[in-house]
Amino acid sequence: MDLNRAVVYYRELILSEKWLPVQASANPTSLPSTEAATNYSLNLIQIKVEDISADLQYGVNESYSLIVPDQGGTATLETVTIWGAIRGLETFSQLIRVPSGKSEGESIIEHGVAIHDEPKFAHRGLLLDTSRNFYPVKDILRTIRALGHNKMNVFHWHITDSQSFPLSLASEPLLAAKGSYGERYIYSQKDVAKIVRYGRSFGVRIVPEIDTPGHTASWGVAYPEIVVCNNQFWVPPGVAWVDRFANEPGPGQLNPLNPKTYEVYKNVVDDLANMFPDTFFHAGGDEIKAGCWKNSTDIQKFLQENHTLDEALTRFINTTRSFLTSHNKTTVYWADVITSTVAKVDPSLLPPSSTILQNWDAGSEGTKSLVQKGYPVIASDVDWFYLDCGFGNWMTNNTNLDQDFNDDPGNTFNWAPQGRGAGTGGSWCAPYKSWSRIYDHDITANMTSEEAKLVIGAEVSLWGEQADGAVVDSRLWPRTAALGESMWSGNRDAEGRKRSGEANDRMNDWRFRLLGRGIAAEPLQPLWCLKNPHQCDFVQ
Repeated sequence: MDLNRAVVYYRELILSEKWLPVQASANPTSLPSTEAATNYSLNLIQIKVEDISADLQYGVNESYSLIVPDQGGTATLETVTIWGAIRGLETFSQLIRVPSGKSEGESIIEHGVAIHDEPKFAHRGLLLDTSRNFYPVKDILRTIRALGHNKMNVFHWHITDSQSFPLSLASEPLLAAKGSYGERYIYSQKDVAKIVRYGRSFGVRIVPEIDTPGHTASWGVAYPEIVVCNNQFWVPPGVAWVDRFANEPGPGQLNPLNPKTYEVYKNVVDDLANMFPDTFFHAGGDEIKAGCWKNSTDIQKFLQENHTLDEALTRFINTTRSFLTSHNKTTVYWADVITSTVAKVDPSLLPPSSTILQNWDAGSEGTKSLVQKGYPVIASDVDWFYLDCGFGNWMTNNTNLDQDFNDDPGNTFNWAPQGRGAGTGGSWCAPYKSWSRIYDHDITANMTSEEAKLVIGAEVSLWGEQADGAVVDSRLWPRTAALGESMWSGNRDAEGRKRSGEANDRMNDWRFRLLGRGIAAEPLQPLWCLKNPHQCDFVQ
């Protein structure tokens, strides 16, 4: 069924897409002979799948072999699984174009082609935050389709956060009814089923994230008794920055000492386990703030009894993890869960056999440290892979911005008084992450071969403070394509040299192809650069 839907989609795409590489209009001789191609006839593509039962889960075989014979007739696509067949169909679609100098008529295909292809990394994903701003289902589906076109296989759905709880759950209907932005801003169970099914048509796994115990103010609208420091200002007057209740407006953390917390959490997990078939479940675990927990009289008493915040978090993780393992889920946590200086658990409580850690703020050294502890790791470091960076400060009544002169010639201002954002012109994680910055980053830098095996892949992240469906395409594409290529085939050539320079024309051209496929990808350079090869190089 999944492969059938993919075949129908690609058949329609191949018959309707009239593609001519942008560079061809400037340099027609750069393409193979149009005359030879137009005299070539391909009747069909035969797909052979060895194991049609292999499910779409982490580590499934996505390799394929594609042969388009020089003499015409029948192309063959041989794969181990249907997911490899979907990757091969995408490659096949990219071999097809219209003859040079024409925009209509029969398409031609590159032939005499033999390709054996497989991914370098098994986990190639995108995180999309739908809590801070809501994304209509159509925008999520279009994003998943674009992921498939880029041979990416994970849609990490950061569904809930402090700002809203936009998911309708049968066992806990009040969470969305009271914690969402309103009736129009809720994903129904039918919506989720549609998204999961659509993802399978493009070989894209849907991995849900319900971030806890931090980032949970939205839970407190329905259940105020289980959330602490809710309905407070994020940095109360007179409170030191280090004791702030949250990293941004909307503080609230689950109370790990209240039994009701676990009753609600278990209902959430039970519902999501039935809605999302993927074996990965992202349970968050990041950015616990001591000031928030210490605002609770329960936790104040707990600390007075010579307990610690580490013990409070350990109680929460131990209890909630059992709910996930009962559904045979592999739990993904942000690395903070074992590295935070505020509250962390002992790594011995999180066996690497059923735990994956996602590194977002400690760079390549942080990833190396995690794999040295034996954990499989997803790299999504803010300094390379955060797509929301560089768009400026979004908080109101910030008098630091009320200037009639450039008081920041070196881009040294930041909205927060200290932290990563120093020197970033008001955006906490600036600069803007260009496609080449994403492409060039080595997620296994300075690791031994054995350590590198534990880095299962990477994700780019689009957090939602300043993004929604109106801008999602331009925020994501074609920058996300840079991660897709580097995670599939690597970012170095056969001699080990970085190949982002060589990839530039290909990325530019791909941007225009995405436009033709209904993805509003942003431009990378002036069109002049494409029509004048190498004239936009930094050095000659």
